[in-house]
Amino acid sequence: MGPIIVIIAIVAVAFWLVGAYNGLIALKFQTQNALKQIDVQLKRRHDLIPNLLEAVKGAMQFEKQTLQAVVEARNQALKVSGGDIQNVARMAAAEQQLTGALGKLLAVVEAYPDLKATNNIGQLQEELTSTENKIGFARQLYNDTATQYNTRQHQFPTSLVAGLAGAMPAELWEITDDAEKAVPKVDLGMK
Repeated sequence: MGPIIVIIAIVAVAFWLVGAYNGLIALKFQTQNALKQIDVQLKRRHDLIPNLLEAVKGAMQFEKQTLQAVVEARNQALKVSGGDIQNVARMAAAEQQLTGALGKLLAVVEAYPDLKATNNIGQLQEELTSTENKIGFARQLYNDTATQYNTRQHQFPTSLVAGLAGAMPAELWEITDDAEKAVPKVDLGMK
């Protein structure tokens, strides 16, 4: 009876090791997939930007600095994109620069009533806003999945298998720009 209990214990430990290993591998791939979903939305945003720039370029000849800032920020964001869970901070920083440049461009567009009234500009702004929302949801999914993956790596006894599974902590997508973290001030006064 003694050797049977030892064999059962060894088999149970082996099944647990395989289950823990496979669980970590599954979370790793889910985290990578979630980051790729951000990439899909960022690509969509990156593809919309040239169309928006072309649409406003003629009307904004004297706003060349704003247009150039968007182009440079887009190019930088394209360089660091690529969906590596160890490179999330660099991607986030580059995308934050692009978001800031786009915000300035859209603020300038708002200052030009003729430009704002153009259907093409309005449609591109709407698509960009929709894409920004999708990027936000994709970032949330990534952070949720990465947190679950990171937590599992540190929980005992799964932490014993983390090295075998090649599990490395995934960086979270964080907002580092204080202006983006700030709560917007709303003035509902009727002036």
